[in-house]
Amino acid sequence: MSQKLNIRAFFFNAKTDYLPYYKNFTLTVEENATAKELLGLIQKQNENFSYPKQKLIMKINGLIVEAKESVSTLVERLGNELLIEPANSYRSNDGLKINDNDFMQSYALLEPYATESDLKYFKTLYALHYASETENFDREYIGDAILVLAHKMISDGNEHKEEILNAITSANSGLLDCEYENNLFNAQDHTEAITALKDMVKSDDNEHPTLLDMIKSRFCKEKEEKVMPKVKRTAKTIEALEEKNVAYYAGAQSDNENVISQMLLDMGSKEVQLSRKNKLCGLTLLDDNKTLALKKAGDIVLEAFDASAEVLVVEEKACYEMFTKNFSKIENLLGRKLIGIEIILAEDFATQVSTVEA
Repeated sequence: MSQKLNIRAFFFNAKTDYLPYYKNFTLTVEENATAKELLGLIQKQNENFSYPKQKLIMKINGLIVEAKESVSTLVERLGNELLIEPANSYRSNDGLKINDNDFMQSYALLEPYATESDLKYFKTLYALHYASETENFDREYIGDAILVLAHKMISDGNEHKEEILNAITSANSGLLDCEYENNLFNAQDHTEAITALKDMVKSDDNEHPTLLDMIKSRFCKEKEEKVMPKVKRTAKTIEALEEKNVAYYAGAQSDNENVISQMLLDMGSKEVQLSRKNKLCGLTLLDDNKTLALKKAGDIVLEAFDASAEVLVVEEKACYEMFTKNFSKIENLLGRKLIGIEIILAEDFATQVSTVEA
């Protein structure tokens, strides 16, 4: 059985083009064709379309896809409308061909402590390196792959644990800038490895506290003891909610997506779709890199705002508090005034909708 695809493909040649551009293609592809064969069909229609024959990975609809992936699987998950781009667009020098020197530059951080076996393993993480979400916010980020290698080396009993941890944290943008997200088409969850590394770093820091650290710790403890009892939170409501365009941010919690969408449908409100609906908002980075955390949160609010959403429903309470408490700082980071968008916790939204329907 063949598949009819509508494709938007990336073009750029560093020698002749000032900016990248896209071209549209309509292709009929056999069900058992691979992603690599799909690229070959595009090249047959336009000889200027370029892609590497070795170490071939690409970005399709925002996910990193390997050459051998079947078209039928792609269509099953992503549909018949496909956007094909380089694994890292700003590193493109000819279509999907990229300058991948950064991959081995990251390896150089651990090379003095690594074995041939470690290098071999690292090379299997090529796609993971270019699937790093943090790199979308900081181009100097060392990549998730080197962190996964570091965890493996330490878990395998490498005697240079301290040096390994220092190498991945002292980099310009490293371990403490990572909020692991899976941008691979074939999912790999390395959250536990990243969390374990961070725990190691922070545990090592606590083993040898400075005088200043001890004073801070004592001050914070005394301050916590004096904290007043928490005041019960007042539920928020949105005026004329049923008349407004609403976007929903689920974050890591996607269980209520269909529920919220149905509520909006029943209420007759327009739902604004977000591409970052299920992306993380930087919550776990607040203590280590607040600027990066607020950039990630700001990206979500800005997408909703630019899509004409008047209300942003946020699923998790901690994320909601992060957005609302830091709203002015987010605006400053973005260099934009987000006037006219209101943020409401999903719990409060559901309560208000129930009241309106009643």
